[in-house]
Amino acid sequence: AVRNFTLNFTITNLQFTADLAMPNSRRFKSTERVMYYYVDPLLQKSSIGPAYIGCKVMAFRSKDRDDTGVEAICSYRREPSDPKFSRVAVYHELSNMTNGVTKLGHYSLNSQSLYVNG
Repeated sequence: AVRNFTLNFTITNLQFTADLAMPNSRRFKSTERVMYYYVDPLLQKSSIGPAYIGCKVMAFRSKDRDDTGVEAICSYRREPSDPKFSRVAVYHELSNMTNGVTKLGHYSLNSQSLYVNG
C-alpha cells in the first residue's frame, strides 16, 4: 500500500512571484526540480528511506513579503515488515539534517516552518 504525508516549510531567501503560483510556469517547474534535488536525499537518508517513493510539490505560497512557502505531498510504501512511519521521527530527522530547520542547500529556512503530517 502507498501512503502519503504532507511536508511544508518556508524558504526565507526565495522571493515569491506570481509565476510560482502557476504549476505550468517555467519558474514553478525549475523551482520544483531544485526542491527535489535537496529534499529527496534527506528523506532517503531518514527512517522512511527504504520505503520512500518521492515527493510532489503541490504549491508554492507567498509568506510575508519575501518568503515562499513550499507544500509537498510525499509518498512511501507501507509494508508490514517496514518500521511504522513516525511523523515525529521524520520531523526530527529533517530538522537535524537542515541545521535546525535553517538550511536547505543554498536556501535559508524559517526555523518555525517545518511541518510533517502523516
